[in-house]
Amino acid sequence: MKIVDYKEVKTEAVDFENVKDVKVRWLISDKDKAPNFAMRLFEVGPGGYSPLHTHNWEHEVFILEGKGVATDGEKETQIKSGTVVYVAPEERHQFKNTGSGTLKFLCLIPIKK
Repeated sequence: MKIVDYKEVKTEAVDFENVKDVKVRWLISDKDKAPNFAMRLFEVGPGGYSPLHTHNWEHEVFILEGKGVATDGEKETQIKSGTVVYVAPEERHQFKNTGSGTLKFLCLIPIKK
């Protein structure tokens, strides 16, 4: 069993094209011998955003704090603390921080086998 304060997990800059001020903490992953899912904590600074992208796996997202929008590149939907977002495989998606504080969210994904 792994039990740790999330602040003890290393923060890594998300270093992709078309990303601004996004950091990730891999809270649970295959490195912990998790066989099915990874849990990540994203922290997006004010004005920051993830890339607009697609892939062949799903996301389950829970917004912990802050406010922003989730978009498919055409439609933007407001998100805030307590919002749940499901991103289906191959669905275009991006998260943007529209608030003055950090946007924090948990994102669960399947572990690639």
